[in-house]
Amino acid sequence: MANLRARNVSWGIAIIALGLGRPLPAQLEIGNWTRQQTPSMPSMTLTIQACCGEGRRLTYHVVMKEMAADLVVESRLDGTDAPVLMAGKPSGETMAIKRLDAHHASAVLKMNGNVFATSQATLSADGKTLTVLSDYSAQVGANPVGKVTETWVKQ
Repeated sequence: MANLRARNVSWGIAIIALGLGRPLPAQLEIGNWTRQQTPSMPSMTLTIQACCGEGRRLTYHVVMKEMAADLVVESRLDGTDAPVLMAGKPSGETMAIKRLDAHHASAVLKMNGNVFATSQATLSADGKTLTVLSDYSAQVGANPVGKVTETWVKQ
């Protein structure tokens, strides 16, 4: 289960940092998202909700073979570490997500305090597609070391 958590939580992590945090039309990221599936990336959906003042709550639903898991992160979008919860308990992973503007975000992922990845996210102008570029500097779980690009589509 640790491999599932580490590989799948880190995908798409920067998406929550894209909202303005105010009740404006630019809060395009709030809602339900589906990651485009590839042979190396299992099925995953994401629900983004407003929370934590001007922050966001990400709820990832990961399906891998016959296992499913929900992972939750609540971030203030200010670049501070936020714990990744699995079944309501800390998983050892944190995400430090920083909103750069309404369409860009960055994130630093750590496992047990050690950085293992950085991500940059870009939300399309129409708010329907999110592209996340991640660079894994260390193998955590099933993550390969190197760069990964993923595309998320709003439902």
